Amino acid sequence: MPQGPITSTINNMADVWEVYRDELEGMERQIRANLDSSVALVNTVAAHILSSGGKRIRPFLLLLSARLCGYTGRDHHQLGSLVEFIHTASLLHDDVVDDADIRRGRRTARKVWGNQISILVGDYLYSKAFCQVVDFRNHGINDVLGEACKKMAEGEVLQLYYNGNPSMPEADYIKIVEHKTAGLIAASCRMGAILADASEAQQDALFRFGQHLGIAFQVADDTLDYTANGERLGKTLGQDLRQGKATLPLLHLLQHCSKQDRQMIIDRMETRTLTEEDLGRFIRLMEELGSITYAMDRARSYIAAAQQDLNQFEDSTAKRALSVTADYMVTRDR
Repeated sequence: MPQGPITSTINNMADVWEVYRDELEGMERQIRANLDSSVALVNTVAAHILSSGGKRIRPFLLLLSARLCGYTGRDHHQLGSLVEFIHTASLLHDDVVDDADIRRGRRTARKVWGNQISILVGDYLYSKAFCQVVDFRNHGINDVLGEACKKMAEGEVLQLYYNGNPSMPEADYIKIVEHKTAGLIAASCRMGAILADASEAQQDALFRFGQHLGIAFQVADDTLDYTANGERLGKTLGQDLRQGKATLPLLHLLQHCSKQDRQMIIDRMETRTLTEEDLGRFIRLMEELGSITYAMDRARSYIAAAQQDLNQFEDSTAKRALSVTADYMVTRDR
């Protein structure tokens, strides 16, 4: 396993994936092995989204955090697979809540099998994960994972509360992101440290690292909704605005645009009548008024904080991989 002195060949994510290829393949095998429901449709629906190209960032961060703290065992494969099940369950539910048609460039499960099946398979994956996590007999892991799932649900409710409301304070936007996205990422990092019997100080540092990284990831992802190559990203550009979601670049735009433009944006959010022409105009306004730059600068500031969280750890292959992974969160698909 890649440990010891820092590996000089790790300069980008391609290098990271290569160095940890065997570990990732082992985790992938475990994810597939855990799809063992006696109801074939459950396995089919779960496999549909699990095989759609996700990077397995959460279980991978769990692995890297464990290795960073000196862990040499193999239990991270099983624990990482359960984290991925929880993440997948949240995606199945989110797509129903958001009426989403596309996920990672493919039709969502709700479009193929309907909302009821998507919700129930999501419930199954949650249940499966918690039934198996108890086998670790580790109260620390149970508590961290339970708290993360609670926060994910709270974040979803808060986002729904503000849906279509452009007056959402930026602080509440960050709170939603911290709960919905960063919570499970931070929990994954802490669980890796728990597996390694790391000190409380190291566990706390890795939890903060995951929290900062998770916020940066979501802020950057929300910004990509207006700037990325939609086909390559696997999503329809402007989808957040079409669904009435006020993300950071839009919040900045609403604070700095003219009253006339602000009212037009609010009208489109409330009526869900965004056209391609409207979207093009709003993106141009974001570029002119610095909304895209502002959001990406905020994302980078969280990555800088995440890098600081790694300072108490000695140089190693795992530390370098975590650092490169953090930078990747704000440079992907660009």
